[in-house]
Amino acid sequence: MTEPNTLLDPLMAIATDAGAAILEVYQRDDFDVDTKADHSPVTAADRAAHNLIVARLSELTPEIPVFSEESGGIDYEERRHWSRFWLVDPLDGTKEFINRNGEFTVNIALIEGQQPVLGVVYVPVTGVTYVGGEGVGAFKVENGVRRDIRCRERQQPVIMVASRRHGAGQIDVLERLIEKQLGTVEKASMGSSLKLCLVAEGAADIYPRLAPTSEWDTAAAHAVVVAAGGEVVNTAFEPLLYNKPDILNPHFLVLGQPLDGWRFIAPALA
Repeated sequence: MTEPNTLLDPLMAIATDAGAAILEVYQRDDFDVDTKADHSPVTAADRAAHNLIVARLSELTPEIPVFSEESGGIDYEERRHWSRFWLVDPLDGTKEFINRNGEFTVNIALIEGQQPVLGVVYVPVTGVTYVGGEGVGAFKVENGVRRDIRCRERQQPVIMVASRRHGAGQIDVLERLIEKQLGTVEKASMGSSLKLCLVAEGAADIYPRLAPTSEWDTAAAHAVVVAAGGEVVNTAFEPLLYNKPDILNPHFLVLGQPLDGWRFIAPALA
């Protein structure tokens, strides 16, 4: 069986090349935006990255199936027999891509036993890569320099990453509860899976996601967070699971410190 650490270099190369395909579309003066059956947007960049990643992963590990957001849906009756598979979001943050704010990523994760064991998150506009997994640790590559990353010890102020578009009311309640218990809270906004990566690299303490996401949105960055010493759990403080019959995630929390230090927020999540 192929070990995660032997996959690092080729996986990072695949993500980088997918990012280049995305940027080719991004740099055009105009590009078409279509709408999928679930009403989410899709572009030529999503499709180009998908085609490249699926082809390259199939060459790299022909024995491991690939499930991408753009695969057109793979029935659970087939997926439930997979003990190991690649879970891919070829362009996470399509709305950020369309808005041209640069906050979109390429996400590739290896799933084993309903958990991500290896993840690569690549940011095409900046060329930054986040990597994390079992036996490989967590690190960030920027301008060709690799450095280890780690979730930070909680300090003042508490930094909360929040979505720009979703769950504002409940987030406000959560913020007030944290302020009452821990003191000042500062909020930061970021697109796509970069919100999880902020926790992984110690730039934030907590990211509550209290709105819908799918498994491919979170898997790669989930692996990075866990390898960096953090937690990704549902609102009952149970591990977030993958390859479920329904690929939608429950609401979840990304935490940079042990669970017991955050259980006081449970009433705001009920």
